[in-house]
Amino acid sequence: MIATMLTIMVVLLLLNFPMMIPLMVAPLVIMFLYFPNLDPMILMQQFSTGIEPYVLLAVPLFIFAADIMTTGKTSNRLLDFIGSFIGHIRGGYAVTTAAACTLFGAISGSTQATVVAIGKPMRERLLKIGYKDPTAMALIINSSDVALLVPPSIGMIIYGLVSGTSVGDLFIAGIIPGVIVFLSFSIYSIIYAKMADIPLANKASWSERLHLTKKALLPLGFPVIIIGGIYTGLFSPTEAAGMSVLYAFVLEVLIYRSVHLKELPKIARSTGLVTSAVFVLVAGGQAFTWVISFARIPQMITETVLGTDPSAIYILLMVTIFFFIGCMFVDPIVVILILTPIFYPAAMSAGIDPVHLGVVITFQAALGSATPPFGVDIFTASAVFNKPYLEVIKGTPPYIIMMVAISFLLIFFEELSLLLL
Repeated sequence: MIATMLTIMVVLLLLNFPMMIPLMVAPLVIMFLYFPNLDPMILMQQFSTGIEPYVLLAVPLFIFAADIMTTGKTSNRLLDFIGSFIGHIRGGYAVTTAAACTLFGAISGSTQATVVAIGKPMRERLLKIGYKDPTAMALIINSSDVALLVPPSIGMIIYGLVSGTSVGDLFIAGIIPGVIVFLSFSIYSIIYAKMADIPLANKASWSERLHLTKKALLPLGFPVIIIGGIYTGLFSPTEAAGMSVLYAFVLEVLIYRSVHLKELPKIARSTGLVTSAVFVLVAGGQAFTWVISFARIPQMITETVLGTDPSAIYILLMVTIFFFIGCMFVDPIVVILILTPIFYPAAMSAGIDPVHLGVVITFQAALGSATPPFGVDIFTASAVFNKPYLEVIKGTPPYIIMMVAISFLLIFFEELSLLLL
Protein backbone atom coordinates (compact mmCIF):
# COMPACT_ATOMS: atom_id res chain seq x y z
CA MET A 1 0.00 0.00 0.00
CA ILE A 2 2.78 2.43 0.94
CA ALA A 3 4.68 1.54 -2.24
CA THR A 4 1.53 2.10 -4.34
CA MET A 5 0.89 5.50 -2.79
CA LEU A 6 4.49 6.64 -3.27
CA THR A 7 4.56 5.37 -6.84
CA ILE A 8 1.40 7.29 -7.72
CA MET A 9 2.77 10.51 -6.25
CA VAL A 10 6.21 10.18 -7.87
CA VAL A 11 4.75 9.36 -11.31
CA LEU A 12 2.36 12.32 -11.21
CA LEU A 13 5.15 14.65 -10.11
CA LEU A 14 7.41 13.39 -12.90
CA LEU A 15 4.56 14.10 -15.33
CA ASN A 16 4.81 17.72 -14.12
CA PHE A 17 1.50 17.84 -12.25
CA PRO A 18 1.39 20.42 -9.43
CA MET A 19 1.75 18.95 -5.93
CA MET A 20 -1.96 19.37 -5.16
CA ILE A 21 -2.88 16.76 -7.80
CA PRO A 22 -0.87 13.77 -6.45
CA LEU A 23 -1.82 14.81 -2.92
CA MET A 24 -5.50 14.34 -3.78
CA VAL A 25 -5.29 11.54 -6.37
CA ALA A 26 -3.12 9.19 -4.28
CA PRO A 27 -5.61 8.77 -1.40
CA LEU A 28 -8.49 8.36 -3.89
CA VAL A 29 -6.71 5.55 -5.72
CA ILE A 30 -5.67 3.86 -2.46
CA MET A 31 -9.24 3.99 -1.21
CA PHE A 32 -10.68 2.42 -4.38
CA LEU A 33 -7.97 -0.25 -4.60
CA TYR A 34 -7.70 -1.33 -0.96
CA PHE A 35 -11.01 -0.25 0.60
CA PRO A 36 -13.61 -0.59 -2.17
CA ASN A 37 -16.48 -1.03 0.29
CA LEU A 38 -16.00 2.39 1.87
CA ASP A 39 -18.32 5.19 0.82
CA PRO A 40 -16.31 7.64 -1.40
CA MET A 41 -18.26 10.52 0.18
CA ILE A 42 -16.18 10.00 3.34
CA LEU A 43 -13.12 11.18 1.44
CA MET A 44 -15.04 14.08 -0.08
CA GLN A 45 -16.04 15.15 3.43
CA GLN A 46 -12.39 15.06 4.48
CA PHE A 47 -11.50 17.51 1.71
CA SER A 48 -13.98 20.05 3.09
CA THR A 49 -13.16 19.25 6.72
CA GLY A 50 -9.53 20.18 6.07
CA ILE A 51 -10.31 23.82 5.33
CA GLU A 52 -13.03 24.37 7.95
CA PRO A 53 -10.92 25.26 11.05
CA TYR A 54 -11.23 28.88 12.12
CA VAL A 55 -7.45 29.25 12.55
CA LEU A 56 -6.98 28.94 8.77
CA LEU A 57 -8.51 32.42 8.35
CA ALA A 58 -5.17 33.75 9.55
CA VAL A 59 -3.40 32.46 6.43
CA PRO A 60 -5.04 34.67 3.75
CA LEU A 61 -5.05 37.64 6.11
CA PHE A 62 -1.31 37.43 6.81
CA ILE A 63 -0.62 36.88 3.10
CA PHE A 64 -2.77 39.90 2.20
CA ALA A 65 -0.97 42.09 4.74
CA ALA A 66 2.41 40.92 3.39
CA ASP A 67 1.32 41.64 -0.20
CA ILE A 68 0.26 45.17 0.71
CA MET A 69 3.57 45.83 2.46
CA THR A 70 5.63 44.30 -0.35
CA THR A 71 3.94 46.68 -2.78
CA GLY A 72 4.52 49.61 -0.41
CA LYS A 73 7.49 51.14 1.40
CA THR A 74 7.70 49.07 4.59
CA SER A 75 10.73 47.00 3.60
CA ASN A 76 12.79 50.01 2.46
CA ARG A 77 12.05 51.90 5.67
CA LEU A 78 13.21 48.92 7.73
CA LEU A 79 16.38 48.56 5.65
CA ASP A 80 17.25 52.25 5.94
CA PHE A 81 16.62 52.24 9.70
CA ILE A 82 18.78 49.19 10.47
CA GLY A 83 21.50 50.18 8.01
CA SER A 84 21.87 53.63 9.58
CA PHE A 85 22.99 52.05 12.88
CA ILE A 86 25.09 49.09 11.78
CA GLY A 87 25.74 49.56 8.05
CA HIS A 88 29.13 51.19 8.66
CA ILE A 89 30.66 48.37 10.72
CA ARG A 90 32.57 45.51 9.10
CA GLY A 91 29.89 43.20 7.70
CA GLY A 92 27.24 45.73 8.67
CA TYR A 93 25.22 45.48 5.48
CA ALA A 94 25.11 41.70 5.73
CA VAL A 95 23.94 41.99 9.35
CA THR A 96 21.40 44.57 8.16
CA THR A 97 20.10 42.02 5.65
CA ALA A 98 19.72 39.32 8.32
CA ALA A 99 18.01 41.77 10.70
CA ALA A 100 15.67 43.10 8.03
CA CYS A 101 14.69 39.58 6.97
CA THR A 102 13.99 38.71 10.61
CA LEU A 103 11.85 41.80 11.11
CA PHE A 104 9.97 41.40 7.83
CA GLY A 105 9.47 37.73 8.64
CA ALA A 106 7.82 38.88 11.87
CA ILE A 107 5.48 40.91 9.69
CA SER A 108 4.71 38.59 6.78
CA GLY A 109 5.19 35.01 8.03
CA SER A 110 6.29 34.02 4.52
CA THR A 111 9.83 33.17 3.41
CA GLN A 112 9.07 33.87 -0.23
CA ALA A 113 7.51 37.27 0.53
CA THR A 114 10.65 38.12 2.52
CA VAL A 115 12.93 37.12 -0.38
CA VAL A 116 10.99 39.46 -2.66
CA ALA A 117 10.57 42.40 -0.26
CA ILE A 118 14.05 42.43 1.30
CA GLY A 119 16.02 40.63 -1.39
CA LYS A 120 15.52 43.08 -4.24
CA PRO A 121 16.73 46.29 -2.52
CA MET A 122 19.29 44.59 -0.25
CA ARG A 123 21.05 42.62 -2.97
CA GLU A 124 21.82 45.87 -4.80
CA ARG A 125 23.29 47.37 -1.65
CA LEU A 126 25.41 44.29 -0.92
CA LEU A 127 26.79 44.21 -4.45
CA LYS A 128 27.56 47.92 -4.34
CA ILE A 129 29.55 47.57 -1.12
CA GLY A 130 31.70 44.74 -2.53
CA TYR A 131 29.96 41.39 -1.92
CA LYS A 132 29.98 38.71 -4.62
CA ASP A 133 26.55 37.91 -5.99
CA PRO A 134 26.37 34.23 -4.82
CA THR A 135 27.28 35.33 -1.28
CA ALA A 136 24.64 38.06 -1.28
CA MET A 137 21.91 35.77 -2.64
CA ALA A 138 22.76 32.97 -0.19
CA LEU A 139 22.52 35.38 2.75
CA ILE A 140 19.14 36.68 1.55
CA ILE A 141 17.68 33.22 0.92
CA ASN A 142 18.73 31.75 4.26
CA SER A 143 17.95 34.84 6.34
CA SER A 144 14.47 34.87 4.83
CA ASP A 145 13.84 31.42 6.29
CA VAL A 146 13.61 33.01 9.74
CA ALA A 147 10.11 33.99 8.61
CA LEU A 148 9.03 30.39 9.22
CA LEU A 149 10.27 30.54 12.81
CA VAL A 150 9.11 33.89 14.15
CA PRO A 151 5.41 34.81 14.33
CA PRO A 152 3.26 34.93 12.24
CA SER A 153 4.77 31.79 10.68
CA ILE A 154 2.42 30.17 8.16
CA GLY A 155 4.26 26.88 8.72
CA MET A 156 3.38 26.99 12.41
CA ILE A 157 -0.26 27.71 11.59
CA ILE A 158 -0.38 24.58 9.41
CA TYR A 159 1.35 22.45 12.07
CA GLY A 160 -1.05 23.77 14.72
CA LEU A 161 -3.98 22.88 12.46
CA VAL A 162 -2.75 19.32 11.85
CA SER A 163 -1.71 18.58 15.43
CA GLY A 164 -4.24 20.61 17.42
CA THR A 165 -1.46 22.55 19.15
CA SER A 166 -2.03 26.15 20.21
CA VAL A 167 -0.88 28.44 17.38
CA GLY A 168 -0.30 31.26 19.87
CA ASP A 169 2.10 29.08 21.90
CA LEU A 170 3.88 28.03 18.72
CA PHE A 171 4.32 31.66 17.69
CA ILE A 172 5.92 32.57 21.02
CA ALA A 173 8.07 29.41 21.05
CA GLY A 174 9.60 30.26 17.68
CA ILE A 175 11.04 33.61 18.81
CA ILE A 176 14.20 32.32 20.53
CA PRO A 177 15.18 29.90 17.71
CA GLY A 178 14.62 32.73 15.22
CA VAL A 179 16.86 35.07 17.22
CA ILE A 180 19.55 32.35 17.45
CA VAL A 181 19.53 31.99 13.66
CA PHE A 182 19.80 35.76 13.24
CA LEU A 183 22.72 36.01 15.69
CA SER A 184 24.53 33.08 14.05
CA PHE A 185 24.22 34.61 10.60
CA SER A 186 25.31 38.00 11.94
CA ILE A 187 28.46 36.62 13.60
CA TYR A 188 29.34 34.69 10.45
CA SER A 189 28.75 37.82 8.34
CA ILE A 190 31.15 39.88 10.45
CA ILE A 191 33.84 37.18 10.29
CA TYR A 192 33.35 36.74 6.53
CA ALA A 193 33.56 40.50 5.92
CA LYS A 194 36.90 40.67 7.75
CA MET A 195 38.30 37.66 5.91
CA ALA A 196 37.09 38.92 2.50
CA ASP A 197 38.12 42.50 3.31
CA ILE A 198 34.71 43.94 2.45
CA PRO A 199 34.96 47.76 2.39
CA LEU A 200 33.23 49.80 5.08
CA ALA A 201 30.15 51.83 4.19
CA ASN A 202 29.75 55.47 5.15
CA LYS A 203 28.67 56.08 8.72
CA ALA A 204 25.32 57.80 9.18
CA SER A 205 25.11 60.88 11.39
CA TRP A 206 22.93 60.88 14.48
CA SER A 207 20.54 63.32 12.82
CA GLU A 208 20.15 60.88 9.90
CA ARG A 209 19.62 58.00 12.34
CA LEU A 210 16.97 59.95 14.19
CA HIS A 211 15.20 60.80 10.93
CA LEU A 212 15.26 57.19 9.71
CA THR A 213 14.15 55.93 13.13
CA LYS A 214 11.08 58.16 12.97
CA LYS A 215 10.31 56.82 9.48
CA ALA A 216 10.60 53.21 10.72
CA LEU A 217 8.55 53.54 13.91
CA LEU A 218 5.24 52.67 12.28
CA PRO A 219 6.55 49.61 10.35
CA LEU A 220 8.12 48.38 13.61
CA GLY A 221 4.63 48.37 15.05
CA PHE A 222 3.77 45.21 13.09
CA PRO A 223 5.70 42.72 15.25
CA VAL A 224 4.62 44.61 18.37
CA ILE A 225 0.96 44.16 17.43
CA ILE A 226 1.32 40.50 16.43
CA ILE A 227 3.66 39.25 19.16
CA GLY A 228 2.52 41.62 21.91
CA GLY A 229 -1.17 41.08 21.23
CA ILE A 230 -0.89 37.29 21.26
CA TYR A 231 1.51 37.15 24.21
CA THR A 232 -0.70 39.35 26.37
CA GLY A 233 -3.85 37.50 25.32
CA LEU A 234 -5.33 40.65 23.82
CA PHE A 235 -6.30 38.73 20.71
CA SER A 236 -5.93 35.34 19.03
CA PRO A 237 -3.57 34.61 16.09
CA THR A 238 -6.49 34.96 13.67
CA GLU A 239 -7.48 38.31 15.18
CA ALA A 240 -3.81 39.35 14.99
CA ALA A 241 -3.91 38.55 11.27
CA GLY A 242 -6.95 40.80 10.84
CA MET A 243 -5.19 43.58 12.73
CA SER A 244 -2.12 43.20 10.52
CA VAL A 245 -4.24 43.77 7.39
CA LEU A 246 -5.85 46.85 8.91
CA TYR A 247 -2.46 48.18 10.02
CA ALA A 248 -0.93 47.54 6.58
CA PHE A 249 -3.86 49.31 4.91
CA VAL A 250 -3.65 52.36 7.18
CA LEU A 251 0.14 52.53 6.83
CA GLU A 252 0.58 52.06 3.09
CA VAL A 253 -2.69 53.51 1.75
CA LEU A 254 -3.61 56.31 4.15
CA ILE A 255 -0.32 57.43 5.73
CA TYR A 256 2.49 56.71 3.24
CA ARG A 257 0.17 56.68 0.21
CA SER A 258 2.59 54.26 -1.46
CA VAL A 259 -0.30 51.97 -2.40
CA HIS A 260 -3.34 53.39 -4.20
CA LEU A 261 -6.85 52.15 -3.60
CA LYS A 262 -7.10 51.09 -7.25
CA GLU A 263 -4.15 48.71 -6.67
CA LEU A 264 -5.89 46.81 -3.88
CA PRO A 265 -8.03 44.59 -6.19
CA LYS A 266 -4.85 43.46 -7.98
CA ILE A 267 -3.14 42.78 -4.65
CA ALA A 268 -6.22 40.92 -3.41
CA ARG A 269 -6.24 38.74 -6.55
CA SER A 270 -2.61 37.84 -5.95
CA THR A 271 -3.46 36.96 -2.34
CA GLY A 272 -6.44 34.91 -3.52
CA LEU A 273 -4.32 32.87 -5.92
CA VAL A 274 -1.74 32.05 -3.24
CA THR A 275 -4.43 31.34 -0.65
CA SER A 276 -6.37 29.03 -2.97
CA ALA A 277 -3.20 27.02 -3.63
CA VAL A 278 -2.54 26.74 0.11
CA PHE A 279 -6.12 25.73 0.88
CA VAL A 280 -6.21 23.08 -1.85
CA LEU A 281 -3.00 21.64 -0.37
CA VAL A 282 -4.55 21.67 3.10
CA ALA A 283 -7.72 19.98 1.83
CA GLY A 284 -5.71 17.32 0.02
CA GLY A 285 -3.49 16.91 3.07
CA GLN A 286 -6.52 16.24 5.28
CA ALA A 287 -7.80 13.53 2.91
CA PHE A 288 -4.30 12.08 2.64
CA THR A 289 -3.96 12.06 6.44
CA TRP A 290 -7.33 10.34 6.89
CA VAL A 291 -6.48 7.58 4.42
CA ILE A 292 -3.04 6.82 5.87
CA SER A 293 -4.51 6.87 9.39
CA PHE A 294 -7.35 4.53 8.40
CA ALA A 295 -4.82 2.19 6.79
CA ARG A 296 -2.63 2.35 9.92
CA ILE A 297 0.33 3.46 7.81
CA PRO A 298 1.73 5.75 10.58
CA GLN A 299 1.90 2.77 12.93
CA MET A 300 3.65 0.66 10.30
CA ILE A 301 6.18 3.37 9.51
CA THR A 302 6.89 4.28 13.11
CA GLU A 303 7.33 0.64 14.09
CA THR A 304 9.78 0.17 11.21
CA VAL A 305 11.68 3.43 11.61
CA LEU A 306 11.32 4.11 15.33
CA GLY A 307 11.05 0.62 16.77
CA THR A 308 8.81 -0.42 19.66
CA ASP A 309 10.00 1.89 22.45
CA PRO A 310 11.97 4.82 20.99
CA SER A 311 13.45 7.53 23.19
CA ALA A 312 12.38 11.16 22.82
CA ILE A 313 15.80 12.14 21.44
CA TYR A 314 15.72 9.36 18.84
CA ILE A 315 12.23 10.41 17.69
CA LEU A 316 13.32 14.04 17.36
CA LEU A 317 16.38 12.95 15.36
CA MET A 318 14.18 10.94 12.99
CA VAL A 319 11.72 13.84 12.72
CA THR A 320 14.63 16.14 11.86
CA ILE A 321 15.98 13.82 9.17
CA PHE A 322 12.62 13.04 7.54
CA PHE A 323 11.35 16.63 7.52
CA PHE A 324 14.68 18.05 6.35
CA ILE A 325 14.91 15.64 3.43
CA GLY A 326 11.21 16.10 2.60
CA CYS A 327 11.45 19.89 2.50
CA MET A 328 14.49 19.68 0.22
CA PHE A 329 12.21 18.26 -2.47
CA VAL A 330 8.65 19.42 -1.72
CA ASP A 331 6.92 22.57 -0.45
CA PRO A 332 7.16 22.71 3.39
CA ILE A 333 3.38 22.98 3.79
CA VAL A 334 2.93 19.66 1.99
CA VAL A 335 5.63 17.98 4.10
CA ILE A 336 4.08 19.23 7.34
CA LEU A 337 0.64 18.02 6.23
CA ILE A 338 1.91 14.54 5.28
CA LEU A 339 4.57 13.73 7.88
CA THR A 340 3.18 15.34 11.04
CA PRO A 341 0.35 12.78 11.47
CA ILE A 342 2.91 9.98 11.04
CA PHE A 343 5.34 11.09 13.75
CA TYR A 344 3.04 13.02 16.09
CA PRO A 345 1.48 10.00 17.93
CA ALA A 346 4.89 8.44 18.63
CA ALA A 347 6.25 11.79 19.83
CA MET A 348 3.35 12.24 22.25
CA SER A 349 3.81 8.67 23.55
CA ALA A 350 7.47 9.48 24.26
CA GLY A 351 6.49 12.56 26.27
CA ILE A 352 7.69 15.20 23.80
CA ASP A 353 6.02 18.57 24.25
CA PRO A 354 3.85 19.26 21.16
CA VAL A 355 5.04 22.87 21.02
CA HIS A 356 8.68 21.76 21.09
CA LEU A 357 7.94 19.22 18.36
CA GLY A 358 6.32 21.97 16.29
CA VAL A 359 9.40 24.17 16.59
CA VAL A 360 11.69 21.30 15.53
CA ILE A 361 9.44 20.50 12.56
CA THR A 362 9.08 24.14 11.49
CA PHE A 363 12.84 24.64 11.79
CA GLN A 364 13.43 21.77 9.37
CA ALA A 365 10.86 23.29 7.03
CA ALA A 366 12.85 26.54 7.13
CA LEU A 367 16.14 24.73 6.54
CA GLY A 368 14.78 22.60 3.71
CA SER A 369 13.28 25.66 2.01
CA ALA A 370 16.77 26.99 1.26
CA THR A 371 18.54 23.67 0.65
CA PRO A 372 19.28 22.17 -2.78
CA PRO A 373 18.11 20.50 -4.87
CA PHE A 374 14.55 21.85 -4.76
CA GLY A 375 14.24 24.27 -1.83
CA VAL A 376 11.36 26.59 -2.74
CA ASP A 377 13.24 29.77 -1.79
CA ILE A 378 16.06 28.90 -4.20
CA PHE A 379 13.67 29.02 -7.14
CA THR A 380 12.00 32.16 -5.79
CA ALA A 381 15.41 33.87 -5.65
CA SER A 382 16.33 32.59 -9.10
CA ALA A 383 13.16 34.15 -10.51
CA VAL A 384 13.39 37.41 -8.53
CA PHE A 385 17.08 38.01 -9.29
CA ASN A 386 16.99 36.46 -12.77
CA LYS A 387 20.01 34.29 -11.99
CA PRO A 388 20.76 30.65 -12.90
CA TYR A 389 20.14 27.93 -10.34
CA LEU A 390 23.81 26.97 -9.84
CA GLU A 391 24.82 30.56 -9.13
CA VAL A 392 22.01 30.97 -6.59
CA ILE A 393 23.04 27.89 -4.56
CA LYS A 394 26.81 28.47 -4.79
CA GLY A 395 27.07 30.38 -1.51
CA THR A 396 24.57 28.39 0.59
CA PRO A 397 26.78 25.68 2.28
CA PRO A 398 27.98 27.81 5.26
CA TYR A 399 24.40 28.75 6.15
CA ILE A 400 23.16 25.17 5.82
CA ILE A 401 25.94 24.04 8.19
CA MET A 402 24.93 26.68 10.75
CA MET A 403 21.27 25.72 10.50
CA VAL A 404 22.08 22.02 10.95
CA ALA A 405 24.10 22.86 14.08
CA ILE A 406 21.18 24.87 15.49
CA SER A 407 18.89 21.92 14.70
CA PHE A 408 20.87 19.76 17.12
CA LEU A 409 20.70 22.48 19.78
CA LEU A 410 16.90 22.49 19.49
CA ILE A 411 16.77 18.70 19.75
CA PHE A 412 18.87 18.45 22.91
CA PHE A 413 17.77 21.67 24.65
CA GLU A 414 13.98 21.81 24.84
CA GLU A 415 14.21 25.01 26.90
CA LEU A 416 15.16 26.96 23.77
CA SER A 417 11.63 26.40 22.49
CA LEU A 418 9.67 26.59 25.74
CA LEU A 419 11.48 29.31 27.72
CA LEU A 420 9.03 32.12 26.86
CA LEU A 421 5.86 30.08 27.51
